[in-house]
Amino acid sequence: MSGEQHERRIGRTIGYLVWVVVMAYFFANAEVQIEGGAGWATSLPTWRIEKHWLLDIFWGGRAMTGYHAWVFTFMALVFFAPLAFNGRWTWREAGLALVGLVVFWIVEDFLWFIINPAWGWAQFRPDLVTWHKHWLFGAPVDYWIGLGAAALILWVRHRPRRKAPGA
Repeated sequence: MSGEQHERRIGRTIGYLVWVVVMAYFFANAEVQIEGGAGWATSLPTWRIEKHWLLDIFWGGRAMTGYHAWVFTFMALVFFAPLAFNGRWTWREAGLALVGLVVFWIVEDFLWFIINPAWGWAQFRPDLVTWHKHWLFGAPVDYWIGLGAAALILWVRHRPRRKAPGA
């Protein structure tokens, strides 16, 4: 791949991630309207599983709710829809869809606090945001793990390829 093609691919990825952040902003606003100040669907008429060992492993210790089961599945389908519609099920495209999904949820969750009149930046703290059980450097650990995984996928996706010997 030429340098120009590589730069174009990186530019498209940056444009995609900007689009993901815009989508997260709009969805965060919708969730503020749905949940109000009661985070993690605590006031919604939905089922909840508060304690289970799998929640500790895969869900950061947070409750699983019917609301989250449906909305997380729906958003995964949204992010992977272009692969289905275009018939381009490659690791490269799936990785980018996964990066988009991860970045979407991290940004959406953070913006929910920032734009929510019941919360705001000052209340984004572990002693108040009790549904995020584990924090590091002023943010939920999930954010750091997700951003690290997204960065790793993007690095693998965009790293310069080595030329074969003799090529």
